[in-house]
Amino acid sequence: MTTATLFLTACGSGSGGSGGTDASGVAAKSDEVPTTDVVSAEKKDDAAAGLLPAGTTHLTVAISVGGTPPGTTYLSDGTTVTGQDVDFTKAVAKVLGIKLTVEQASFEAILPALDSGKYDFGASNFGVTDERRKIIDFVTYINDGQGFAVRKDSKLAKVTDLTQLCGLNVATGAGTTFEATLEKNKHLCTDAGKKAYQVQTYGESSAIWSSVQQGRSDVVMSTINGLRYAVAHQPGLKFLGEYHRLDVGFAFKKGTKLAPAFQAAVNRLIADGTYDKILKKWGTTGSAIKKSQISPPELKN
Repeated sequence: MTTATLFLTACGSGSGGSGGTDASGVAAKSDEVPTTDVVSAEKKDDAAAGLLPAGTTHLTVAISVGGTPPGTTYLSDGTTVTGQDVDFTKAVAKVLGIKLTVEQASFEAILPALDSGKYDFGASNFGVTDERRKIIDFVTYINDGQGFAVRKDSKLAKVTDLTQLCGLNVATGAGTTFEATLEKNKHLCTDAGKKAYQVQTYGESSAIWSSVQQGRSDVVMSTINGLRYAVAHQPGLKFLGEYHRLDVGFAFKKGTKLAPAFQAAVNRLIADGTYDKILKKWGTTGSAIKKSQISPPELKN
């Protein structure tokens, strides 16, 4: 595990030329990842900051790097991390007047580590589910969810029922709501007298897309926003639409006293317009929420 020492702070498009490899597995030019600074002008809000536990001036946040934009990725310098979750984390810290230590961790390791106190909170597009709410507190800041993508030569159409996946190899991220949903519902195929689909989990998004492009996997299940970005930036893929919407939030140890302050900070961002600027930057205005909530019930749609 490493500590990220650089958040994106520069304005403009950054340096020209080729960058590294983004999470979709394709070489990215620096101008393909937006670098507009929409956060640094944010000011401390005394009312929101006053909701923090006494003496709170510094927090440690865990972020998983390697997601497809708008998820967290590196700029072409290979050091600076950026993404929608990064911008929201920075903006909330500004509103609350706190400093952050940013730790990089694998997605599946973050939630279990919150209970031990290793991190104060996690910010990696964590979907709010009833199962997770048993052990985790959330403060919501966007609405994203689950979707599917395939190669363009696939005969698979919009997925409205998981039995459409029977007999296929389904690639997804380890420790995600997608993995949990797929594993929980594998029986639907055998119940229908069909061959169960196989769940293939990967720790890196680039490995998922390589598996699909090379034919080892038939379909990908991931975030709606991430899939849309990947399909737009890689040839030979198609997005199959939304399957299930989920609220997304900052994740905390159950019973945290930080939640009211974070909720107030997100609502402040919504009120002062910074929230809309972040969503427009990352092309995710369809994920806007009207107000932040603390651990709302899982959306049923």
